[in-house]
Amino acid sequence: MPETPHPESAARLPETEARRLDDAATRLVDVATRSLDPAGGFGWLDDAGRLTPGRPAETWVTCRMTHTFALAHLHGDPRAADLVDHGVQALRTTLHDERHGGWLSVAGRADGGKEAYAHAFVVLAAASATGMGHPDGRALLDEALGVMVDRFWDEDEGLVVDQWDASWTRLDPYRGVNANMHTVESFLAAADVTGDRVWLDRATRVLTRVVDGFARSHDWRLPEHFDEQWSPLLDHNVDNPGHPFQPYGVTIGHLIEWSRLSLHVATALGDESPSWIPGAARDLYAAGVRRGWDVDGAPGFVYTTDFEDRPVVRERMHWVVAEAIAAAWTLHRATGDTAYADDYERWWAYAVQHLVDPADGSWRHELDVHNQPSSRVWAGRPDVYHAYQATVLPLMPEAASFIGAAQGGW
Repeated sequence: MPETPHPESAARLPETEARRLDDAATRLVDVATRSLDPAGGFGWLDDAGRLTPGRPAETWVTCRMTHTFALAHLHGDPRAADLVDHGVQALRTTLHDERHGGWLSVAGRADGGKEAYAHAFVVLAAASATGMGHPDGRALLDEALGVMVDRFWDEDEGLVVDQWDASWTRLDPYRGVNANMHTVESFLAAADVTGDRVWLDRATRVLTRVVDGFARSHDWRLPEHFDEQWSPLLDHNVDNPGHPFQPYGVTIGHLIEWSRLSLHVATALGDESPSWIPGAARDLYAAGVRRGWDVDGAPGFVYTTDFEDRPVVRERMHWVVAEAIAAAWTLHRATGDTAYADDYERWWAYAVQHLVDPADGSWRHELDVHNQPSSRVWAGRPDVYHAYQATVLPLMPEAASFIGAAQGGW
């Protein structure tokens, strides 16, 4: 098995490990370039790395790819600028709802709903395009932030609502934490590229409600699903537990992802950071590892558990390992604790052994309980975003967002 990196400091990453990560990042971009859809945006790649015939581009995939290419451009990839432009133009045309405003979930399907999840990724893609200097980036970002505030942001709650119908006339009563998590991510990016403090303040409000509120009050078993009064719906999708976006129970990877985002908010706030954030970040990460890793007799993180820590969906998702790598690195950098360095090495070892395809460097998206390829929840390999971020994070300076770090130089 290839040697896995051991974190030291972001500023003094060993040269051999920096080269390894650089090479891995380049290979992921190689894969991502195949997703370019000539009709606009970026499409869904199958397990062989080919565009899925007849499946139109989706906004969230297009945005994640655009964000990734913006980071790659700032890392010196000569292919990336044109790919960012392709994504930005799709968000301004093919995926934009010219009639009602906002963004379609899927190209050509104007009758679909308007999701906070997808719109948060429009903000992220636009912020990253702005940060890399795309001429249309700021206009796209301003529009996306306007839609987020006008349609999704609930000032009284300090959270975003989840889904409207296509014409913005009916708001679904469902409220979700997943969309709020990516809103924190996108608002941090917006704050970094605009310098406007309001986006950091809103990200902090969301983080406080979710982490210091919902997660802490449930002993770090974060409820994901709520009604319109923000009362938890603990049985939501109990009959469809493997839902790719709204699974039943506790989503292990989100505990870990919220841990990392908590530390990014603390970095952004500096001396103003609330005293509860470092402990909460450690507790969320510890809960995710303790309740999700190797809990059913085989290595890997289970996708979900119930609220008594029993595994429900035992498939292993690539993105959970990627988030564990990124969170372990961030915690090690923040605390100096070598236990997180050991975890970083452990998660990379698992990824190299089970997830990274030696043929092209892409990551298998889903494995079963025996760590064999699976597609129960997730078919194909349509997204390099989690893997790319986990790979490049140790190469970057400490920052509140990936685009903020990339702007500061690698």
